[in-house]
Amino acid sequence: MELRNKVAVIAGGASGLGRRTAEYFVHEKGARVAILDLDETNGESLAALLGEQNAIYCHVDVSDEASVAAGIASVIAKFGAIHACINCAGVPTPMKILDREGKPSGCARFAKTLAINLAGTFNVMAHCIEHMVKNPPCDSGERGVVINVASAAAFEGQVGQTAYASSKAGVVALSLPAARELSAVGIRVNSVAPGLFNTPMAQSVSAKVLDSLLSMIEFPKRFGDMTEFASLCAYLCENAYINGECIRLDAATRLRAR
Repeated sequence: MELRNKVAVIAGGASGLGRRTAEYFVHEKGARVAILDLDETNGESLAALLGEQNAIYCHVDVSDEASVAAGIASVIAKFGAIHACINCAGVPTPMKILDREGKPSGCARFAKTLAINLAGTFNVMAHCIEHMVKNPPCDSGERGVVINVASAAAFEGQVGQTAYASSKAGVVALSLPAARELSAVGIRVNSVAPGLFNTPMAQSVSAKVLDSLLSMIEFPKRFGDMTEFASLCAYLCENAYINGECIRLDAATRLRAR
């Protein structure tokens, strides 16, 4: 898919990997973007920086289907179509099976994490696809592209990542059945599993923790640059033969148990 003048919905687009992707799509690819996020301050400021003709911010809770539907309706009202959907919204909930007193951790936090990271991904994807199927197909028959963001934790979940790893493993598992179902209407679905990236969250941890994380990275021996993530998302949109895949973007990192 040629991204110039296309419309990309980016959930979790107000900060981190989602924000860099929005910037990259507009500045490097000439696309227009819809930023779906709960962070009004950063979402509105980013949309303003990208320009009214290029971007819209929508206050959206991805775990709330009505909120997603309203946000997508605003995107259609402004741009008239959706061609790409990139699901970056998520929460890294720390959680063990037993709490510090040795009692079962309450299921509410586990369920909330899945509601945001997994059900939220499905919500945004489904509402975007509803409009993608209305796009006229390009010469190859393609109408749209979905990229769902998983995590290295989907494969090597660490101690304390029971909820997070479970939710991200679900995101990976979603790709193939979705790609198979949507092949009939010319929509591709892939996922990306980022490793350790130089996000604001990573920048906030102590030097000791940073050194521990860096020791797990093989090569290049550094945190990922957010532009490397954004450019991969663009490539997945542009390369029509990648479908139903999960791509690990992690410099051969394999997370240890702790």
